[in-house]
Amino acid sequence: MPYIMRKLVVICFTSLFAMSFCYADISLPTPQTKDGMSLFESLKKRASTPGGGFPVGKISDDELSNVLWAASGLNRGKTGWTIPMANGRSPYVRIYVAGEKGVYIYEWEGHYLREISDKDIRGDIAMQAFTKRAAYSLIFVPDTKALADLPPDQANNFSQIAVGAMSQNIYLVAAASKLSARYIHSIKPDIIAQELKLPENSQPIGLILLGK
Repeated sequence: MPYIMRKLVVICFTSLFAMSFCYADISLPTPQTKDGMSLFESLKKRASTPGGGFPVGKISDDELSNVLWAASGLNRGKTGWTIPMANGRSPYVRIYVAGEKGVYIYEWEGHYLREISDKDIRGDIAMQAFTKRAAYSLIFVPDTKALADLPPDQANNFSQIAVGAMSQNIYLVAAASKLSARYIHSIKPDIIAQELKLPENSQPIGLILLGK
């Protein structure tokens, strides 16, 4: 085999090998914004699924897309979100999605998942053993850089309020989609911070289990 041909083969194999270790973003389907269960019916059915019997079924990309969009997606123009944001800021609480295939961060601008790692951390991030049963754990983490100009107490209050709004939206969409959801406050912040590669001064607030 000529030298140039051998070199091309080596380059091709090297590229393919390297690609296998590259992170992969996931494009989410367009979220459902019409029809479906009424708001008041969703409120009536809204509930936290018991932990011990949390289901282990799979969740489709369409279902995950709807949940994440409801949590902090764009719903009007370029500066309108499904939850209230202080002073018209962009969403300053980020949602990390932990599943069987790894950990992703939801990018509301573009509505896609950006891969953080390919490790399954669902069983390591909370005090309860049943958290590993959920198809996904949605982890809420304040973006400290986005609120760096505010006093720490005020920044924390804004973040806590945002998580409350996100959680309620997730519960309502879960009810409308016949999914199971459960908010978890007893988490392992140090492990989460390590696995998500968070900045030193960034700590998660809580997470929601999502199943079917």
